[in-house]
Amino acid sequence: MGVATHLGIDLAEYDARIRTFIPDYEEMLDVAAAAVPSDARTIVDLGTGTGALAARCLAAAPRARVVGIDSDPQIIQLAAQRLGPRATLITGSFLDAPLPACDVVVSSLALHHVRARARKATLYRRIRAALAAGGRAIIVDCQPAADPTLARRQHAAWNAHLRTTYSQPEARQLFAAWAREDFYVPLEAEMELIEGAGLAVEVLWRKGVFAVVTGVRRRAGRGRGVLATRPRRARRGN
Repeated sequence: MGVATHLGIDLAEYDARIRTFIPDYEEMLDVAAAAVPSDARTIVDLGTGTGALAARCLAAAPRARVVGIDSDPQIIQLAAQRLGPRATLITGSFLDAPLPACDVVVSSLALHHVRARARKATLYRRIRAALAAGGRAIIVDCQPAADPTLARRQHAAWNAHLRTTYSQPEARQLFAAWAREDFYVPLEAEMELIEGAGLAVEVLWRKGVFAVVTGVRRRAGRGRGVLATRPRRARRGN
């Protein structure tokens, strides 16, 4: 299914409508791009979409090129227009496409389409293999609390954001449509998957149900560990 069909919108509306769907969208992308080292040369973007995060990453790393992977050929065309000659764009699933050697892997609101945790664990191992020593993965996604009470509060806050634009029946329809394809892994479980792949984990930002997480490939001689052992240490809100 293409992005427009999944979201129930015209693809030309994507960049405007995503902000009505996702609270703090701009802030999340800014946090993710700020974590990209300025001397990065190759950035791989999984689920590139229209290139909103990739464009910020290119601004943060002036000598970098982006390799973007997305399964939707129409949205890839929009990304090509936005990113220009500094991007190589591949139409296909990032679960199957080879990941080139790189300094940074980024992904924004795409990994929640990986429905099986075992497949996501495999993807994180592939990401680690592609990263240079000291390289990092930066993931922006919906990663709710494991505690059911807190998760309900987070969902209510997300619903409140939708209600600033949509009626309650429309908000319910959106959640129902997304639930058919989306699989949200709790933040602590996501951190365990990243650490299990051999990346040192840190939560850069968390607010409500959304988070920005990074995993760094350790340089030779450094032991395993988590840079931020629990998400409560991160900047966060409910």
